[in-house]
Amino acid sequence: MADSVSERAGQARIERHDADEPRRPGSLVRVNLVVPCYNEEAVLPDTVAQLTALMDRLQETKSAAPDSAITFIDDGSRDTTWELITAYHEKDDRVRGLKLSRNRGHQNALLAGLLLGDGDVLISLDADLQDDLEAIPRMLDAWRAGAEIVYGVRSRRDVDTPFKRITARSYYRLLTAFGIDAVPDHADFRLMSRRAIEALAGFGEVNLFLRGLVPMLGFDTAIVHYERKARMAGETHYPLRRMIALAMDGIMAFSSLPLQVIFPAGIFFSMLSVGLGVWALVTKLVNPAAVPGWASIVVPMYFLGGLQLLALGVIAGYLSRIYAETKKRPRFIIEERL
Repeated sequence: MADSVSERAGQARIERHDADEPRRPGSLVRVNLVVPCYNEEAVLPDTVAQLTALMDRLQETKSAAPDSAITFIDDGSRDTTWELITAYHEKDDRVRGLKLSRNRGHQNALLAGLLLGDGDVLISLDADLQDDLEAIPRMLDAWRAGAEIVYGVRSRRDVDTPFKRITARSYYRLLTAFGIDAVPDHADFRLMSRRAIEALAGFGEVNLFLRGLVPMLGFDTAIVHYERKARMAGETHYPLRRMIALAMDGIMAFSSLPLQVIFPAGIFFSMLSVGLGVWALVTKLVNPAAVPGWASIVVPMYFLGGLQLLALGVIAGYLSRIYAETKKRPRFIIEERL
């Protein structure tokens, strides 16, 4: 049975799995905080101030080496995000920057920071700092205890709207139903060791869904619970449309169940349509006075037509992703690096 170590701090909790006694070296660890950014000029000043203050504390307590860093990835922002990153880099060389040549989406920007960032451990978090920074020292404690990957998991979703809360929980249940190994209530707030990053680099998917890829790496893992905060400023970059797109990417990238369901569903509804036809014929023979209504024709026709379009849509979704994978285009292009 997997061992479990728990620690409470407020509402946060650490759970370790499959790890022995602490086995990390005593030398200082190089920490890299990886922060994807897209039009974040409104929140970036506060974000930099809080992250550099956190880094100061980690270095003062010998939890992070002097050459630790904070890497911001500009995902093709249309505002002054990159100019701000450049200015902060000139003031503090711990602030690093990667500028993508165009907007490639949150997952690709995050991957760029993970694959190109220096450090013994890399911790990814959002620029709006809804993720609790006080969980990071406990993530490092879990890493020192042997975990290669440490997931930040929300203990509550009070800051979400009721609609967001219901849809998010339904989504994780749906992923589980499709056989996808995902950590519930975990977004992209996680710590990964250099060993885990090197393993992640071996995955060449163009259609990225890191929340599904990272659990596939294996290794010893840990969970740190934290309370998610409200966004400091600006607007969310994950409206309903992008949330649905991310959900579809997650399902189609890790499960073929939608394709497998089409065949038995086709058989079932074909038999149902045959049954409706038999019912209409028997009604006509038994009761000659009965006048067949248009519903007995139109309803099955529209129903089966809708089913066929749904099946074609599922197939098209997989084909479009196969098409993108076969082209093997780069997932991101670096325009500038600080």
